[in-house]
Amino acid sequence: MSVSRRTSPRLARRSVRVLGVVAASAALAFGAAGNALACDINEFSAEAKCDGGKGVIAVTDVDPAGIPATVTVYLQNNGADAKKVGEQVVKGSRKGTTITFAEEWQPNAEYRIHVKAASYVDEDIKPNLVTPATACKKEEEKPPATTPATKPATPSPSAPSASPSEPAEESQAPAPSPSGSGSPAPAGNAPAPAGESNLAETGADSNTGLIAGIAAALVVVGGGAVFFGMRRRAKSDS
Repeated sequence: MSVSRRTSPRLARRSVRVLGVVAASAALAFGAAGNALACDINEFSAEAKCDGGKGVIAVTDVDPAGIPATVTVYLQNNGADAKKVGEQVVKGSRKGTTITFAEEWQPNAEYRIHVKAASYVDEDIKPNLVTPATACKKEEEKPPATTPATKPATPSPSAPSASPSEPAEESQAPAPSPSGSGSPAPAGNAPAPAGESNLAETGADSNTGLIAGIAAALVVVGGGAVFFGMRRRAKSDS
């Protein structure tokens, strides 16, 4: 029984020491983690770009803790600050928060960006920002649209008048003949002239003259016979 009473206080003191060491280690670990998650210069980045033909310098903060940080931009000349461009406060986020500084930067110009956030960060973004080799193109103003002046109508040249020495008949085209009047009618279907006999229509008009001559001779002979007969009767009666 005496042995167990002596050993129990020693075990208790050892347990207390172990718990103290564990608690201190946890505190250090949590403190380091808190400092790491709070704010870091590596969470800041800078870029020179164009916005609508105007130059800007954009600084992005991806600090998930959202600790406010003051960002200051300086134009460098031969390793020294030549001009302070501007200063703004940014609160970072996990997706990233971007602030812009209006600056008509020149090609291949160098800028120093300094970040200060409470007791976490107080240093420059490394390396310094160097602008692109091509400057931003300014948008040219377009002149207002002008309505083109209407040109006067050019009179068309009049047709040349006929020469007075040319006869009037030459200036007029001959009237076209009625259709069908110039084409000869078939020989067998042509109508016979007025006064001819029906033989002409049957195609026997080649003997008409001979028959007419014989008939006339017979008429003359008959008339002469009648005349001489009547004269003989008159002499015999006397």
